[in-house]
Amino acid sequence: MHMKKLFFGAITTIAFTAFTSISGPLPIGSEIPKPDVKMKDISGQLVSLREAKGPNGLLVMFTCNTCPYVVKNQDRTKEICRYALDKKMGVILLNSNEAARGSGDSYADMQAYAKGQGYQWNYVLDSDNVLADAFGASRTPECFLFDKDSKLVYHGAIDDSPADISNVHRTHLKEAVNELVSGKDVTVKESRSVGCGIKRKG
Repeated sequence: MHMKKLFFGAITTIAFTAFTSISGPLPIGSEIPKPDVKMKDISGQLVSLREAKGPNGLLVMFTCNTCPYVVKNQDRTKEICRYALDKKMGVILLNSNEAARGSGDSYADMQAYAKGQGYQWNYVLDSDNVLADAFGASRTPECFLFDKDSKLVYHGAIDDSPADISNVHRTHLKEAVNELVSGKDVTVKESRSVGCGIKRKG
């Protein structure tokens, strides 16, 4: 009985530690966290969030190469990234899957994936989950939209039906971009991200 208590106590401690290893998601109104951390882009250059930001703000998306939900949302991802760029917003995609660098999410895999998808924006390696932890990001895909003053105005999914494009009724992220560049308050500031968990080490 004593050993059983010790065992379950250890499991509880491990689960609690894993659960509390990152804080909750970045609150609306927060400034861009760790804006000057340099990350390796698929181009081979180093880039920070501050450098990626455009005149009208910044779209940050946590993503990867391997998650079925990322694949399912890939056309939508490319569409909103192009749209944000057209609206003079910076776009940067982060791959934080540190525990999957040997199984589909290596730097070379990122380069190949981005080339195949025709990415025309930054796709960077988030080493040791530094940015994912600072954002409190937990899913792929998961989006954070910042205004020209680097304040968070939207966090969540691309639209209201990540699992089924035929059932989309509202494109949350696109609407947020439109409201933002029009000088309006963002109507829907948060939505639920649906996807794979970010593969953190440990």
